[in-house]
Amino acid sequence: TLSEMYMMIKIVLSALMIFMVYNLFKAMTIMLKNGEDKEKMSKFIGRRVMTSAVILILILVAVATGLITPNPRPY
Repeated sequence: TLSEMYMMIKIVLSALMIFMVYNLFKAMTIMLKNGEDKEKMSKFIGRRVMTSAVILILILVAVATGLITPNPRPY
């Protein structure tokens, strides 16, 4: 039904937001570490940017298809 689909969109967007914040903090810990054998920080920043793009596309598609209705204008 429509309410189940609406809840599924919310769950997916929430999971993607958590994944985005995780990658942000993972990049921060790599940036603050000292050492030569560390992972590339750009890998996690790139994941964060890609996740942000996916979130934006999902929101735009959901609004365009009517699954999500934006808030009305305040005036």
